[in-house]
Amino acid sequence: MPKVYFGRKGEPGVDLELASDLIAVRTRSGRPVTRGAGPVATPHSAQLGDAQLVLAFPEAGVEVYRVPVTRGGRTLEARKAELRKLPDVRFAGGVLVDPATRAPVLYTENLFVKFADNADTDDCRAVLRELGLAVKSEPTYATNAFFVEAPEGIGRKVFELADTLRARDDVEYCHPELVRERRAKLIFAPQWHLKKTTVAGMTIDESANVEAAHAVTRGEGITIAVIDDGVDIDHAEFGGTGKIVAPRDVLGGNDNPRPRRSFENHGTACAGVACANGTVGASGVAPAARLMPMRLAAGLGSHAEAEAFRWAADQGADIISCSWGPPDGDWWNPNDPQHASVDQPPAHTRLAIEYAATQGRGGKGCLVLFAAGNGNESVDNDGYASHPMVLAVAACNDRGRRSIYSDFGHAVWCCFPSNDFELPEQNHPAPLTSGIWTTDRTGSPGYNAGRTADGDAAGHFTNSFGGTSSACPGAAGVAALVLSVNPALRREEVKDILKRAGERIDPQGGQYSAAGRSRFYGWGRLNAKTAVDLARPQPRDEVTVSRRFDAPIPDLQTVSFSLDVPDTQVVAAVSVAVDLAHTYIGDLVLTLEPPPASGVAPVVLHNRTGGTRNSIKKVYDKANTPKLGAFAGKAGNGRWTLRIKDAAAQDSGTLATFSVRLVFAAPGAAAPVLVAAKKRQATAKAGEGAPRNGVRRTSAPAKKKTARKAPPRKSRAAAG
Repeated sequence: MPKVYFGRKGEPGVDLELASDLIAVRTRSGRPVTRGAGPVATPHSAQLGDAQLVLAFPEAGVEVYRVPVTRGGRTLEARKAELRKLPDVRFAGGVLVDPATRAPVLYTENLFVKFADNADTDDCRAVLRELGLAVKSEPTYATNAFFVEAPEGIGRKVFELADTLRARDDVEYCHPELVRERRAKLIFAPQWHLKKTTVAGMTIDESANVEAAHAVTRGEGITIAVIDDGVDIDHAEFGGTGKIVAPRDVLGGNDNPRPRRSFENHGTACAGVACANGTVGASGVAPAARLMPMRLAAGLGSHAEAEAFRWAADQGADIISCSWGPPDGDWWNPNDPQHASVDQPPAHTRLAIEYAATQGRGGKGCLVLFAAGNGNESVDNDGYASHPMVLAVAACNDRGRRSIYSDFGHAVWCCFPSNDFELPEQNHPAPLTSGIWTTDRTGSPGYNAGRTADGDAAGHFTNSFGGTSSACPGAAGVAALVLSVNPALRREEVKDILKRAGERIDPQGGQYSAAGRSRFYGWGRLNAKTAVDLARPQPRDEVTVSRRFDAPIPDLQTVSFSLDVPDTQVVAAVSVAVDLAHTYIGDLVLTLEPPPASGVAPVVLHNRTGGTRNSIKKVYDKANTPKLGAFAGKAGNGRWTLRIKDAAAQDSGTLATFSVRLVFAAPGAAAPVLVAAKKRQATAKAGEGAPRNGVRRTSAPAKKKTARKAPPRKSRAAAG
């Protein structure tokens, strides 16, 4: 049976089995095959008259049916053969399943392939052509990455094709596109999660202290991307000039993220928790933040999933909120086999998340948050929420305890208030409220059809949203408040602030470590006011020296750009910002040459990675370039030089700006150790021309560009 490898060579694969009672049908029209072109069933479509629909992907026109398997009855192969005769049927075939959970896993005739960064892109395309693969797209979130289409009708041979490619020395990742069910994380009064308030005569004081934070900021200037099943952008709470930015239907490739179907209610509620305006009936955690609504009507693991992260990062999202993931086990059933299921994201999704987390916000990195899950199980088995560049958000209730369904484990970073359920057999009491009050689809569609018992009489709001689906956008809103106060913060700095802003709740049951971390609550329930206080820029002694050069980076040459820093204080931290355009950044080596007084060796910032990308706009600091940490405690005065080497032929570019930021140590720090300046200056000048207008040029011999050649979605809300 097929085995899929989402990781690099040497990493374990995922086993799949062929189901004996499932059949997948894809129509050309997108209509259900059991209906055909009209209301009367046809003899062919009657092949599924006794079947049960178990899964559907309407956007792709795909349905999965379970058929009875009886001795003497119609065989699965006979049913497929009859269905293939239908003019509207594009595909009728078998279905793979997860051996542990028996959950259907659909394969397409598409593959994701990533060659090594230093491979020649033209050579990569040639390899794909030789194998009969057509390039559908070249994702920009990874170097030498391709989303390709195999010849139609290849079927399960697509797995063999993936193995052939993956065996090549110059291929890092290759796997077929696998699609699974993606669920919203719903476990389905006034807004007790935002402030201390009274609900149904009871005082609830288990909020995230958001109202107090609003006295400082409401999230101005920050954009939250909500990737979900669609957002009702016509809702009054998302109105106003500039509120909606870069809306996207990812699969449809257009700017209409509105819900299409009756069950697409989840995204509107999530967006409301994050950033509803608060002008009509519900406030988000960051009501002044902008909303980037993204409709992702595709199964878990699709290539569109990766494109969603790429789009969000490229369109200026600061924070990406995802309240979905693999299916959860039944939270009330400890014997559900789903609890042991390990779900690993495909390579394209992992790379796209890494792209957003490292390249987003001009190199400062997008905050990517995922709902931890609602299965009362280990979040560490969920490769989406436990991705090392993701913050997993758990749920706590209106009593200041864990919501009974909330996932737990090492990957949980923090928790945020949400709804809960009673579980008497575990002495878990009933919640005090029905859940979280937030936006609902306008009118009768949505969770509230227009009953005050469910929200408001007009049907614009629901009072019972919940699950980690609600907790995740709540935490995303807190992150938006943090960045609004201090937009210069890098992703890791925001992550650290959220850690320090966690309140320790449930001290007896939280099982906190000596370091203060809980497997249930992470670093605790977020306190929004504490977070914004920690984020406020603190007075500190620092200097930034920057210059716009707009100077050429010639092919096969080395150019140097210099900045002079007169300050002689002891340095605590150094960061370097580079903004350049180039037709092939895989040619470039960027080296920072510090002044002789520092005594620190040159630091390589960029070494021929990135391949076909055409720009570098990045801030380098000790978080992403650890060798920059060597400047702590050293002198920073003198000439800082950025050396840019174009190491292979055919491409050129332009340096726009280069800047150096020095944060100086507090008064009383030890004086820097100086080195012999003459010796350092002599070393710095070796092999180079004298500086002229801050730029030095060194020629390199012409040669062929051989260096490019390579060596021989479940939502996380609680149902209601």
